[in-house]
Amino acid sequence: MKKQAPSRLTLSRSIDSFYIEHLGCAKNLTDAELMASSLVLAGLTSMGSPDEASLIIVNSCSFLQTAVKESLDTVFDLRTRYPGKKILLAGCLPGRYDKDTLNGLLPEVDGIFGNRSPEAVADLLTALEEGTKPAVFPSPPAAQKGTGAASSSASSVKRTVSYSFPGSSYVKLAEGCGNRCTYCAIPLIRGPLVSRSQEQVLDEIKYLLDGGVFEFNLIAQDLGSYGLDRGRQELTELLEKILRLDGKFWLRMLYLHPDHFPESLPDLCSSDSRLLPYFDLPFQHASETILGKMGRKGSAGVYLDLVRRIRDKLADAVIRSTFITGFPGETGKDFDQVLAFQREAQLTWAGIFIYSREEGTPAYGMSSRFKQNLLRGVFEKRKNLFQDLQTAITGSWLTRFKGRTMDVLIEEPVEGEDLSLGRTWLQAPEVDGSTVVRGRNLKPGSVVSCSITRVNGIDLEALV
Repeated sequence: MKKQAPSRLTLSRSIDSFYIEHLGCAKNLTDAELMASSLVLAGLTSMGSPDEASLIIVNSCSFLQTAVKESLDTVFDLRTRYPGKKILLAGCLPGRYDKDTLNGLLPEVDGIFGNRSPEAVADLLTALEEGTKPAVFPSPPAAQKGTGAASSSASSVKRTVSYSFPGSSYVKLAEGCGNRCTYCAIPLIRGPLVSRSQEQVLDEIKYLLDGGVFEFNLIAQDLGSYGLDRGRQELTELLEKILRLDGKFWLRMLYLHPDHFPESLPDLCSSDSRLLPYFDLPFQHASETILGKMGRKGSAGVYLDLVRRIRDKLADAVIRSTFITGFPGETGKDFDQVLAFQREAQLTWAGIFIYSREEGTPAYGMSSRFKQNLLRGVFEKRKNLFQDLQTAITGSWLTRFKGRTMDVLIEEPVEGEDLSLGRTWLQAPEVDGSTVVRGRNLKPGSVVSCSITRVNGIDLEALV
């Protein structure tokens, strides 16, 4: 990574180091990296443990009520363990609740920082030192017309700190969401869609590429909506510009709403192997009745046709999806349609979640919490049926790669063994299976050519 000039900020002596307790998704992770990079630029030292830090930042998640509870419990635990340290609540909890609510819930924290401009966190240092309990909710600049204007956070601080595995990085294209699915709290937490400029994204990728990053995972709440706040869909145009860069790298697209799928993507993947034929399409359900209640326009037939069109162009295309069971009004017949879709689509990777009733969302009033809890056992059984079927589908699908030679991005060694864990292009970080590589002295972040020798459940085994 390139170094940045030191800041002129005068630091308080008692806050000279920090530790970030990260919770939540990859989008939240990039915010943690921006906060850390901003604090390092201001002269603080990043610590690997809260024991060593004078400032502890809880980068919270509030997407589901279980995540809200985890975030609150984390604050309570850290305050109990470190009664004399400064604790700053950041991330998505301040994005979802106002400062009066959070002050009432969390007198344990020394400050609250919103999630719209993470690189501005260093501005709170003086107030934290003085003990004035700042509550700052900065907003990103408004979206601008055209592709060249700065239109989101991350414009002034480069990510010199990485919390990803070596050689890999997430790159956020947009903040917020305009899809308004009835079950989703993201618009409450992150606000409306605000796309970064194409120039911002390109500059960040060039910077990371110069710093040795090989894998770029493009993220947003919906990549297909990128640019729509400026009047048109810009994803394909941006991808073409990235692919004009020299060098060997992987470019993976994550989170593509199937209703906004750019039809040119399969052809673009065919034209340049660096754009991975990996499509993360959250279908969420297959019953047209439930999809309608979710505020989504698709159907099982429409989504199956999309899967066929992709695989007609790209036979080995990875298609990943997520589904929800237990949405208000879901019947056994509705869920049977999910299983039938799953069998026909033969998705490479798929996960399923039990619906969480989130206050403030349009679906909140469709069912009572009592009824959702009463039916919890039914939803658990449906979830298990889906997971068992998907494990078999994934294992069968992966067998086509046995005997092939593939590049593997090494993540970490297995202690005491001539083995390392890594990933092929088929496997996105954190969410898909791993590749176990037999070989000596493999360096994390390196890319190694391997022969795939075995499929082990949802994982691959390989030999250098």
